[in-house]
Formats: sequence, C-alpha cells, structure tokens
Amino acid sequence: MIYSSRFTCVIDTCVLHPLHVRDLILWFAYSGLFVPKWSKHIFDEWRELMFRKKVPKKEINHRIDSVLNGFPDAMVTNYETHIVSLTGINKKDRHVLAAAIKINASLIVTNNLKDFPKDYLESFGLYAKSAADFLVDIIGLHDEEAIKAFRMMVVNRRNPSINEHEMLDILRNNGLKDTADYIHALI
Repeated sequence: MIYSSRFTCVIDTCVLHPLHVRDLILWFAYSGLFVPKWSKHIFDEWRELMFRKKVPKKEINHRIDSVLNGFPDAMVTNYETHIVSLTGINKKDRHVLAAAIKINASLIVTNNLKDFPKDYLESFGLYAKSAADFLVDIIGLHDEEAIKAFRMMVVNRRNPSINEHEMLDILRNNGLKDTADYIHALI
C-alpha cells in the first residue's frame, strides 16, 4: 500500500510505453501525486522499444525530450556501481533496481513483476507494483487531485482530441480497467 503522496518511484521502461499509460502516470506526477524517477538505461530501453514499435525517429526524440523537459530532476545518476552486486535479479533488470537503491525509492513501477522478486526487493526496503495497481492506489489516496490530473490529460490531448469517456475506453484497452472504472465512478 502507498501511504504518502510525496513518495518516490522508479518508473520502468514497460510503463513508459504504451503512450496512454505513460501519459496518465506522468499527469499524476505533474500534479504532485508522486515523484517520478528513471535512468539513462531506462530511457535507452524506451528508445529501443519505440524504435522496434516503428515509432518515427522524430517522434521518439520528441517524446523523450518532452519527458526530460517536463521532469528535469527525475534522472537518476551514479547508480551504475550498484548494478554488478545485484545478483538476486535478472541481469537485464539490475539497472532499474540499482537506480531505485541509489535514490532510496519507495517503489518500482513495472508491469514485469515476475522480474522483480518480492523477497529480494524487500531486502532493500523496496517493493514493485504494476502500473494498474499503482494508479488505483494513487486515486484512492487523492481522488480529487487524481481526477483533476485525468481531466488535464484529456483537455491537453491532441491529434485527435477526445472526451473523458473515450479516454477511459482507451485506458481500459491498455490494461487499466480498474483504473478507468475507478475514475469513471468519480467523475
């Protein structure tokens, strides 16, 4: 369970893509509901994932630049020395845990929960949560602020513009059924 709105979360690559999941998480962060963090490794993986998904290079750069400019203090640095010692986790995910340890994060937000063994994370005082569970927790803690953030996301949506109910359907189709249903019940 999440107990504070000022907790710090490392956001894994799989949460930065797809677009609508990332947007909702970042609007919640922009609204001050939590502090997002990531690393160069995470952004390198995100860039590669978008490339594999055939996102045009110009759009890839725009998305990354927008996130970096929107959250200039979110980049974790000097975490690399921790990577080698993290033998209780898959080699390809060690950088995420290393970044979380470096900044004493409260949580890792990832949809690859199987890659982050609960007992191993707990030995560092960390937990992992899926994007869907994370968002439901945020809404439960701060429903009014979460609804404002959701509405800001919808109002600022372009190409194409959509209404709140259309966005809720998009969120449901992106694996956020409980999140969308919770928001729907509050609007």
